[in-house]
Amino acid sequence: MEFRRIFDTIPEQFDKYRVHYSPALFAQFIEMARITQASSVLELGPGTGQATEPVLDTGCDYHAIEIGDNFCKVLQRKYGSRKNYTLIHDDFITHDFGEKRFDVIYSAATIQWIPEEVAFSKTFALLKPGGTLAMMKLIGDYKTPNEALYKRIQQVYDTWYKPDKPYTIAFKYENALNYGYVDFKRQDFFGQRILTTDDYIGYCGTHSDHLTISEPYKTPFFNGLREAVDAFGGKVVFNDTYVLMTVRKPIDA
Repeated sequence: MEFRRIFDTIPEQFDKYRVHYSPALFAQFIEMARITQASSVLELGPGTGQATEPVLDTGCDYHAIEIGDNFCKVLQRKYGSRKNYTLIHDDFITHDFGEKRFDVIYSAATIQWIPEEVAFSKTFALLKPGGTLAMMKLIGDYKTPNEALYKRIQQVYDTWYKPDKPYTIAFKYENALNYGYVDFKRQDFFGQRILTTDDYIGYCGTHSDHLTISEPYKTPFFNGLREAVDAFGGKVVFNDTYVLMTVRKPIDA
C-alpha cells in the first residue's frame, strides 16, 4: 500500500492523535493569503480536518480533495452541512478540475506525498495569477525537554524498529521556485504538547512507517515504547515547531 493511502486505514486514531496546527499560524496564513468570503480555496488531502476548520470559518469558497474513503466519511460527518464546503473524493494526481481555478491552495503535510513535478506544476496551473500556495509541516522535538527519555526511546528503535517499508521521503518545499513560483517564505510558530503514555503510543501508531511494522517486531516495539515512557513518569513533552511555507504565482503568469 502507498504511504499516502495508509493513513486511511486508521481514521479514528488519526483524528484523535494527529496534531492540529497553531492558531497563530492560521491567523498569519489567512491574513497573508488574504482569504475572505470572496476567496476560492483548495486544501490538498485534509485527512480528518487537522487544518480545515480555521480556513472554512472564513466563509471562503472552500474545496478539499481527499483520496481516502474513510477520511472522506469523517470529513463529511464533520463539515458536510457547511454551505461553503465542497469535498472532492478523488486523487489529486489524476483529478481533472476542468476550468476551476483557486486564489489559494494549501497543504498540511500532504503535498510531500505527491511527486514533486506533479505537486508544483499542477498547483501552479490551478492557481489564479497572483495566487498563493501554502505548505505546512510539524517538527516535534522531544529530545530537548528530556534527553534521558529520548535516549531510552532511541534504544527501543535501535532494537525493534523494523518497518516493512521505511520512510525515505525527502520533499524539498523550496523547489517550488523551479516551477514558476516566486517569493518563497518560511515562518515558524511554536507550541508544546504533553502526552501521556497512552497518548504517545497512540500518536506513534499514526506514523506511516510505524504502521508497516509487522510481527515479531510490532508488539515488542510498542511495548518497549510504553515501558520507556512509564519509566520516566508516564509523559512525553514535545516542543513543537509549526512551519508555514508560502510561494506565490506571479501576477503576470
